[in-house]
Amino acid sequence: MSDSTDLPHDGLSRRSLLQGTAGLAGILASGLSPAIAQEKITLRYLGTAVNQDKAIGDKFEKDTGIKIQYVAVTTDDVTKRAVTAPNSFDLIDTEYFSLKKIVPTGNLKGIDVKKIKNADKITPLFTTGTVAGKAVGDQGTAPKKVIFLEGEKSKVFAKSPTQFMSLIPTVYNADTLGIRPDLIKRPIDSWKELLNPEFKGKAAILNIPSIGIMDAAMVVEAMGLYKYPDKGNMTKAEIDLTIKTLIEAKKAGQFRALWKDFNESVNLMASGEVVIQSMWSPAVTAVRTKGIACNFQPLKEGYRAWAAGFGLPATLSGRKLDGAYEFINWFLDGWAGAYLNRQGYYSAVLETAKSRMEAYEWAYWMEGKPAAQDIKSPNGDVLAKAGAVRDGGSYEARMGGIACWNAVMDENEYMVRKWNEFVAA
Repeated sequence: MSDSTDLPHDGLSRRSLLQGTAGLAGILASGLSPAIAQEKITLRYLGTAVNQDKAIGDKFEKDTGIKIQYVAVTTDDVTKRAVTAPNSFDLIDTEYFSLKKIVPTGNLKGIDVKKIKNADKITPLFTTGTVAGKAVGDQGTAPKKVIFLEGEKSKVFAKSPTQFMSLIPTVYNADTLGIRPDLIKRPIDSWKELLNPEFKGKAAILNIPSIGIMDAAMVVEAMGLYKYPDKGNMTKAEIDLTIKTLIEAKKAGQFRALWKDFNESVNLMASGEVVIQSMWSPAVTAVRTKGIACNFQPLKEGYRAWAAGFGLPATLSGRKLDGAYEFINWFLDGWAGAYLNRQGYYSAVLETAKSRMEAYEWAYWMEGKPAAQDIKSPNGDVLAKAGAVRDGGSYEARMGGIACWNAVMDENEYMVRKWNEFVAA
């Protein structure tokens, strides 16, 4: 980036400060004249509570003087606000699948990759859909389909890489089933086990329609009932088949619960009421911190992936725009990436995150190697004992095993209606 000033940063790295007054905050953090610090920037950060970590906001403010004000709403409400109230936030953290609803409104500004210091180091999973040079499954809304825009003010996605990104990736992961190995007492290697009558009354599925139906589709395929051309964009007939399969299982008493809330999934598993269910990696981690065996189980059919990223409202300008770019650059600079990796998520720029992690942490989280010593969460809880291996192994094994991505279907309204029939059955 040509318009940058390099300053020592926390004694750890040198990083670019954006041109203009947003950079002053960073200069202040280096101990220069506090007289300049009159007008503090506050960035309103719209997203779900999952990504809005107090420690990240606090660290960014300490490093730059810019304050982050979290505006926490549900996944659906993030999209609604982006579409109906784009002036109510300065930075949006949303999933890539929501872009098909948001980008056509013109409410997002294309992010200029020339202003993003580590843009060229963003994992190719997002830009080319590859991990270690191999293409991964792209059913659903794979980020590579929606990450580039034709221009800064474009309402359409570009077919190939351009100077403007719709979202700069923040966190992503590949989801699978959570199991209680101590209660199941046998190997689990397929999605079809979710509907195995052996677990009648002890299974649970996620009750968020657009995600739950994709878990169900993984099960339908694994059972050999049907092969979908695109699990992330079903026809009405495919939706009918999927929901029919779920309703039959529900009427047979297969499900102990349909969960909506992260904590609910943790409690179901920790209590042993459920032994197999749709689950999120941090929820598995939460069960483990209670000293209870819980696996995020690799399955032969692969993972359902999701990804989120930072976007900028089209109307953002001046110091706030500079501040938002400053935050995105800071976020990719390593501290936040390491913090997220230690929670079991994956960060957008692996190289900078690695520079802020201990070698044994990186080996456990990213290389699939046995832990050389106890693995701890960012707040000090022991997540894995020395000798343990991460579920799903290395980054390459896990992210290389993606079968499909979270998506919003063309037949979304019909799908939600049918899903509600399943919930009511």
